[in-house]
Amino acid sequence: MNKVGAIGWPIEHSLSPAMHNAAFQALGMNDWFYDKIAIPPDIVKLSLRELRDHGYIGLNVTVPHKQAVMPFVKADAIAKAIGAVNTIDFRNNTGTNTDCSGFMDDLVANGIHISGEAVIVLGAGGAARAAVYGLSGVGAKVMIVNRTRQRAEDLIADLQVNASVMTYEEAAALPVALIVNATSVGLEPKIHESLWPEDLPLPKDAVIYDMVYRPARTRLMQMAEGQGSRVVGGLGMLVRQGAAAFKLWTGVEPPVEVMFSALYEKLSSGP
Repeated sequence: MNKVGAIGWPIEHSLSPAMHNAAFQALGMNDWFYDKIAIPPDIVKLSLRELRDHGYIGLNVTVPHKQAVMPFVKADAIAKAIGAVNTIDFRNNTGTNTDCSGFMDDLVANGIHISGEAVIVLGAGGAARAAVYGLSGVGAKVMIVNRTRQRAEDLIADLQVNASVMTYEEAAALPVALIVNATSVGLEPKIHESLWPEDLPLPKDAVIYDMVYRPARTRLMQMAEGQGSRVVGGLGMLVRQGAAAFKLWTGVEPPVEVMFSALYEKLSSGP
């Protein structure tokens, strides 16, 4: 049996097993299996060794372990630049980050082209780093809005990208093509919260991309729809970052539509 899985703390509500196992089944890869493993933060190194020794081919890594695993794998250039690993291949003990490609691939799939365009990224954490890295790489003009200005400035310095830091009010006054929520604000159970101030209109004509995928329509997305803006949720990013990991481990092109269908079914059936 070829075993892969996801580690995190907590991990109970991960949707990754549903989409990966559906993909294996659809392709007749019955000797592959994906599960989820809860790993406390104080035993990450030991757990990686145990899982490798027990035959796991690779892992997805979610919070809070994306930075913690880096000393124990050979991080590639993308993971080093972003400062986080979300996919491990134990066969060569390498670590990469597919959040960036998952996000950028989903923009393309949704017909959102941002080369040379102004883009606002909300947040300065791990997901924001992946977004800023990818957006800067295709020539977008990135502006970061974050509660702590210094953290946003540190992100820009770490990634060595040409970006700027702004307040909500400054950003709202500019013509932008895309606004990305790269935080967990709006995620269940805090579904009534929005990072963007309720009394501040969003920039006109901007597409709103919310990396949160549960609920399917966040408060930010509702606000944007209320003023006539196009919105895109984060489910596609989840699928496409998973698809990149799937191909890395198996060498097989993943059935993306099957993975989407599995997640829709899982989400519609509740926790």
